[in-house]
Amino acid sequence: MQFEDHPHRRFNQLTGEWVLVSPHRTKRPWQGQQEQPDRATLPAYDEQCYLCPGNGRAGGAVNPDYADTFVFTNDFAALLPEGAEQPPATDNHSLLVAEPETGVCRVICYSPRHDLTLARLGAAQAAKVVDLWCEEFVSLGSRADIGYVQIFENRGQAMGCSNPHPHGQIWATRSVPMIPAAEDRRQHAHRAEKGTCLLCDYLSLELARGERIVFENDSFAALVPFWAVWPFETMILPKAHLADVAAMDPAQRRDLADAMVRLNIRYDNLFETSFPYSMGIHQAPSDGADHPHWHFHLHYYPPLLRSRTVRKFMVGYEMMAMPQRDLTAEAAAARLREQPEVHYMDLPDAGENA
Repeated sequence: MQFEDHPHRRFNQLTGEWVLVSPHRTKRPWQGQQEQPDRATLPAYDEQCYLCPGNGRAGGAVNPDYADTFVFTNDFAALLPEGAEQPPATDNHSLLVAEPETGVCRVICYSPRHDLTLARLGAAQAAKVVDLWCEEFVSLGSRADIGYVQIFENRGQAMGCSNPHPHGQIWATRSVPMIPAAEDRRQHAHRAEKGTCLLCDYLSLELARGERIVFENDSFAALVPFWAVWPFETMILPKAHLADVAAMDPAQRRDLADAMVRLNIRYDNLFETSFPYSMGIHQAPSDGADHPHWHFHLHYYPPLLRSRTVRKFMVGYEMMAMPQRDLTAEAAAARLREQPEVHYMDLPDAGENA
């Protein structure tokens, strides 16, 4: 099949779902505006920011004068811990099913600097973020009332982020959420049938072919998955079979930080803007059981399509039938591969065009 010329659908091995790919649509004319690079800068410290060091938060607490990373329990958490008052389960009708859900919501500030993103944080500071993820994963995952630890980041106003200060979140829940649960079933089924790890097999195939690989380092590979839905969706996968972030050794932690910074720089350079995305780490449940089928990985879901203002929207057919994309995964990977690893804001002439 000539993927680049004909409509087809691709199967997502991790979720068991399909995506429609319509590459011929990229040949339709585009008369959208041509934009200048986004050179907007933020202050290193913002006295109005509730995440900056020493500032008060909306809930009344005051941040310490932290120098590296800082983590705290969300002042407006979406979940309440076990022991807090919970709604009763709905059990009066078999078609109306509900149950209490408990958990903990944490906020992680990546840096005291208000004006930095992961793309400009540097690998050394990003490594401190990875270390804190690992600490929080172990601490939260060891609790009897926690069954899954979801680490994620929403970056940019387009993804609903209300504060530009570099930060992410952790929601740790009693049950395993729907999407990681689907990935759990798919990985378990592959191991039961093949005797091997699904993502180990998949990464080996991608590394051999190379067409969807964006880059790699000693421990990780960044790629556009064959079944990608979002235009420039990517995954970062460890080359070793690791079930969760806590399984990484110090060198692998540094390599993960390196991979995240390099990918974020490529994203920003693509449309010369601070690239919005939702990123999440999927890893083995924290229920105390062994999960030899699990291979942890990072998903990046950015919405931008043609420029820093033209987005992909999941509407119409996507909402009513199945996801659809025009740009093939191979074309997206090529676009990301060709981006320089020097951030566009750090180029010698960046200040001249500000």
